[in-house]
Amino acid sequence: MNTDMHKTKLEEEKTLLKSELKALGVLDTETNDWEATPEEQTSGPESDDNDLADRFEDFEDRSAKIDELQSRLKAVDAALVRTEDGSYGICRISGEPIEADRLEANPAADTCIAHKDL
Repeated sequence: MNTDMHKTKLEEEKTLLKSELKALGVLDTETNDWEATPEEQTSGPESDDNDLADRFEDFEDRSAKIDELQSRLKAVDAALVRTEDGSYGICRISGEPIEADRLEANPAADTCIAHKDL
């Protein structure tokens, strides 16, 4: 298995994920969690209820996206650690090698196909 190739893909994905997270929010350095920030307000302080509802909905959408991206970033970070400690490409459930096509499709995978839903 070419761990270096997968490590490069993981590092590229990490850079992309961080960029996407920065576009949606800010990193709380105390908790190391990302928090959504509202989109810039385009209207004045006299916003009506519809404007406020739209901003709230946008904030909720941004929060959901951040949760998803942050979860993926944690998986990528964990995979990068595995590339360093020699456990990359080994199923955390069975201890068997993870299929090459699975790692090609998802370099952060920590289980084989048989255990992907566990």
